[in-house]
Amino acid sequence: MNPLRSTRPQRTVVRAAAVLAILVGWSAVIGPVAHAGERAGRQAAVAIRGGDTLYSGGARCTVGFNARSATATYALVSGRCAQGTSTWYADAALTVPVGVTAGVSFPGNDYASVRYTNTAVAHPGEVTLGAGVGTRDITGAANPVVGQSVCHVGRTTGYRCGTVQAVNVTVNYGGGIVYGLFRSTICSEPGDSGGPAFSGGTALGIIVGSSGNCTSGGFTYYQPVAESLSAYGLSVY
Repeated sequence: MNPLRSTRPQRTVVRAAAVLAILVGWSAVIGPVAHAGERAGRQAAVAIRGGDTLYSGGARCTVGFNARSATATYALVSGRCAQGTSTWYADAALTVPVGVTAGVSFPGNDYASVRYTNTAVAHPGEVTLGAGVGTRDITGAANPVVGQSVCHVGRTTGYRCGTVQAVNVTVNYGGGIVYGLFRSTICSEPGDSGGPAFSGGTALGIIVGSSGNCTSGGFTYYQPVAESLSAYGLSVY
């Protein structure tokens, strides 16, 4: 837990005054995996959408959105989550390789891109809303506006909706300061990091942190997706 303070000149429109609970987007993958689990992993690796999970040797990150350039397809994930990882898999048993880290920006920003390399795995331009809820097709991206409706999908808390509270927010992660985030009225909890935030079919951001929880109430911070798309020369589809 770290107060939201910056050691650099004030650069926020709204300064968060609560305590930031960083929603770490990774967790250890522990213990041996049986052959049955490996087979299940291979069978499950049909498609990877926003809201799905990518695995590395000892960590996992949630895909925010799929995006593409003229020649390749990418996953956008949290930069903090992707640090120090080069190869990604579709399953915890690490039997279905899907891509490699193409770029990481953290601190200052909190985004990264993973270039998909396995043509046997599909990468639809959709986000998974959760079991029994379906998917949402993402057709564009934009910067958030205060008062705008927004929904997000977290690995822990699922599909939730609210409104954008503030933009251009600076937060101190403790391990680094990040600028230009936006905040919503939606609660989040540990494990939700990296999940997609969108308004209708428009991508807005990926979850990077929160204050409070979904029992007593709280709000969520996001890395705007338009910034990362511009940085890597990508577009959603």
